[in-house]
Amino acid sequence: MELRDALLARAQAYREAFSGERASEVLADLERFCHANATTHVEGDSHGTAQLEGRRQVWLRIQGYRALNEIPEIEEQADIEE
Repeated sequence: MELRDALLARAQAYREAFSGERASEVLADLERFCHANATTHVEGDSHGTAQLEGRRQVWLRIQGYRALNEIPEIEEQADIEE
C-alpha cells in the first residue's frame, strides 16, 4: 500500500470513528478540552502552554483527518528550470 492510500484509509477510519451516534457529544467535549477555539498560551507558564498546545495538536489531527477526502496526485519531479 502506498503512502497516499494509507493516508486515505486512515482518514476513513477517523471519519468512521467520529461519526457514530454520540460522535457530536464526544467531539464537543474534545473541542473544549483541547482548546480548539481558545488560546493555548498560559502567561508565565511555558509548561502549561506546551501541555495545552499538545492537546490542541490532537484536535487538529482529528479534524484534519476527518476532512481529508482526497490527495491530489503529485508529479514525480517538479519543473523548476525556466
